[in-house]
Amino acid sequence: MNQLPFTEDTVIFGLLCLCLGFVFYTSSIKTGFWKKFYGIVPTVLMCYLLPGILASTGIVSEEQSQTYYVASRYLLPAALILMTLSIDLKAIMNLGSKALIMFLTGSAGIIIGGPLAILIVSIFSPETVGGNDFDAVWRGLATIAGSWIGGSANQAAMLEVFQYNPKGYTKMVIVDIVIANLWMAILLLGVGKTKKIDKWLKADSSSIEKLKEKVSTHTAKIARVTSLHDFMMMLLYAFAGVGIAHFLGHHFAELLENNFEVIRNKEKILSSLSSKFLWMVVFATAIGIGLSFTKAKNYEGAGASKIGSIFIYILVATIGMKMDLSRALENPGLIVIGLVWISIHAGLLILVAKLIKAPYFFLAVGSQANVGGAASAPVVAAEFHPSLTSVGILLAVFGYVVGTAGAYLCALLMEVASKV
Repeated sequence: MNQLPFTEDTVIFGLLCLCLGFVFYTSSIKTGFWKKFYGIVPTVLMCYLLPGILASTGIVSEEQSQTYYVASRYLLPAALILMTLSIDLKAIMNLGSKALIMFLTGSAGIIIGGPLAILIVSIFSPETVGGNDFDAVWRGLATIAGSWIGGSANQAAMLEVFQYNPKGYTKMVIVDIVIANLWMAILLLGVGKTKKIDKWLKADSSSIEKLKEKVSTHTAKIARVTSLHDFMMMLLYAFAGVGIAHFLGHHFAELLENNFEVIRNKEKILSSLSSKFLWMVVFATAIGIGLSFTKAKNYEGAGASKIGSIFIYILVATIGMKMDLSRALENPGLIVIGLVWISIHAGLLILVAKLIKAPYFFLAVGSQANVGGAASAPVVAAEFHPSLTSVGILLAVFGYVVGTAGAYLCALLMEVASKV
């Protein structure tokens, strides 16, 4: 008999589907305890937390599982294609500049938050932010900055540039995952209170509502009973598209790496453009947008975005499983740095959103495009409405581009802060 933790992906995937099924079943109950519970806690947050509890209690082992890899490499691009094939590019352009402003504010919050967190923590725990040469904590925190402005490619670039001792790198990964996932949970918690938050921010969300209404009207107009033919055609668009996106992404990344020294050299700012994952996401999104100019757009009426949403929820469950809460207390000092850092990021976002009267959607997605990247920004955007998924994707891709430069600047500031 298999001993705990479960390590077989077939068993782990079954448990993740059990979690998702439990959440959707209980959230459909419109009376009693569950109605009150889901009135406070969003469905997607529960889909995210239950797998986290499985990992934290040792029932499953995420480290030996390939479920996240499969979800992020197969299901994520398929979801991006299915959720963008009905995209209205003109309506997205009409959303204005506030989305970009909030994204850049989020990046600025990470850049200044790192050194400020070091200065604050050094007051009561100088040993936490110390270390010499390649063991210096600021070098390790530079990898978190790379992850929180861009993604895993930018994180790897920072590890390469600042040569942090690999023995201590695991601690930084734990801080990255725990804090980033905690922050995502808070953002998702706010989705259910969007109207209240927008009212407090005095935000004009009319352009977002118009886009949602336009997509909903179009969907209702083309809605039909889905046939086997419809399902097979959507399967064709989704997974043939995934294959093409991987093929093009892989070869395009190699082409850039082989022909440009500035991208090949991990110490250069543009090195993150060699990320195959980045270009896979870009090409998957481009395929979805391309299909939106064809009759494939009408498959939204057969439930294309709903199938995409299923894939996104499976991805959410695999992301949640990476959050092992039992390991959060292994490095309390570093966790405190992470908490202070993300609080500065959040505070700056709230301040700017209040000043420019930006809707909560732009705050949440602008933040997640930084901290979560291409894997989770679409998750947060889709929770507002499937038609808004593409906004999260576009901002996350932008994060990959500016991630290394922003993280490099943050690292230099953290080095100065650690010597004050």
